Amino acid sequence: MSFKVGQKVVYPSHGVSIIEKIEENEIDGVEQVYYYLRFFSNNSKGMVPKVNLDLVGIRALCDTKEIKNLFGILGDGNIETYKDWKGRYKQNLDKMKTGQLTDVAEVLKNLRLVSEKKSLSFREKKMFERAKYFIVSEVAHVKNIEEEKAQVQVEEALEASLAKRNQAIKAAS
Repeated sequence: MSFKVGQKVVYPSHGVSIIEKIEENEIDGVEQVYYYLRFFSNNSKGMVPKVNLDLVGIRALCDTKEIKNLFGILGDGNIETYKDWKGRYKQNLDKMKTGQLTDVAEVLKNLRLVSEKKSLSFREKKMFERAKYFIVSEVAHVKNIEEEKAQVQVEEALEASLAKRNQAIKAAS
C-alpha cells in the first residue's frame, strides 16, 4: 500500500487525516520510511512507519459509490441489538478499531437505538460521538461538502433507520 503527500487518508482511531510528508528517518538505530500525518479531528500530528500502515489500518478515503452504500446501511432499519452492555461495548469497540466505514455505521446505528431506549454510559457516549464524527468527516471530505451538511444527512439516515425498524416491529406484532 502506498500513498502520496497531500493525499487524504483514514486513520481508524482519528478519522480523516492528510499525509503532510513522507521521508526516511532513523529512530532507535532503525532507518525506515515514515508517513507524517495531520489529523483533522484535533489538528494534531502523528507518524507511522510505512511497514505498519496495514497493521494500523490506514486506508484511502472511500469513493462516492461507497458513500451511497453507507447511506443504504445507515437507513435500512436493520440494527443489531445486544442484551448485555458489556458484550455490546466489546463488539462495538472491535468494529471501531477496524476503521471500516460499514463497521462504524453499524456501531452508530446500534448506539443510536440504545440511546432511544435509555441513556448511554459515558464510554458509549464517547464511542457514539467518535463513530458519528468518523462518518460525518469522511462523508464531508468525499462529497466535498461542509461537515454540518454531512451531519444532517447522517442524522436523516439514522432517523429513517429507526422509523423503518419501528414499523417492522409494529407489523410483526
